[in-house]
Amino acid sequence: MLGNWTKTFVLMAAITALFMAVGGALGGQGGMMIALLLAGGMNFYAYWFSDQAVLKMYGAVEIHPDNQYGEGRFKAYYMMVKELAEHATLPMPRVFVINESQPNAFATGRNPEHAAVAATTGIMQILDARELRGVMAHELAHVKNRDTLISTISATVAGAISSIAQFGMMFSGGHRDGEDRPNPIIGILVMILAPLAASLIQMAISRAREYEADQMGAAISRDPTALAAALQKIHHYAHQIPNNTAEQHPETGQMMIINPLSGANLAGLFSTHPQTEERIRRLMLLANQY
Repeated sequence: MLGNWTKTFVLMAAITALFMAVGGALGGQGGMMIALLLAGGMNFYAYWFSDQAVLKMYGAVEIHPDNQYGEGRFKAYYMMVKELAEHATLPMPRVFVINESQPNAFATGRNPEHAAVAATTGIMQILDARELRGVMAHELAHVKNRDTLISTISATVAGAISSIAQFGMMFSGGHRDGEDRPNPIIGILVMILAPLAASLIQMAISRAREYEADQMGAAISRDPTALAAALQKIHHYAHQIPNNTAEQHPETGQMMIINPLSGANLAGLFSTHPQTEERIRRLMLLANQY
């Protein structure tokens, strides 16, 4: 299996090629060179700042024992993450809460030394302490496996590709002053296919790592049945309670422990997450080991 550093390099190279293809389709050789410069800038930004962008997008608030959010259930949540991080031999990540009714959670950050975990208020309402502990162990497994860099970069850049494809439509079609312009049909195809290609890149890297994080999360918490129970509950409620931020930024859906999108029932190639039933089945097979 390729290491995550290799996967990240391949992802950035694929994104750069995709940017250049979009630029070439919409603006010829000049558009391709502009797209190359944009891709370089986007890769730089995604590596250093994509985690902050995602946390801000979701309105995440940092939890710490010394601030106004470090009391009650939030303090218990913070101390739970601290205990699990110590057990996983990880640096203490930054801990965030998102005021969102849909139950979900994710981890982000370019490496374990700059990691953050976030959980919604909804997940704290539907899960008991043992189940929430299983979920946070799963998220710390992503940190330990260094999945967070590649998932956050792919989310940030996939969104940028969607935007640049739509923006490019403004410059496609027609002729002006004798200057050739790309065929508007090509522009429309790029607008549709570029985001799809970005999504396929995400899907290629996201499903297998959920199984791995489930397994390592079970080892960190030593309680696979709690994570299995949590997945069952989150799956049930997530498909009934919309997450407006995720719907507006669907490229971030693959970061969550359960796909937050209302159309998340799609299976196979077009699913960023494995089937919840299969994840639960594998976790229950681990139960006897603990």
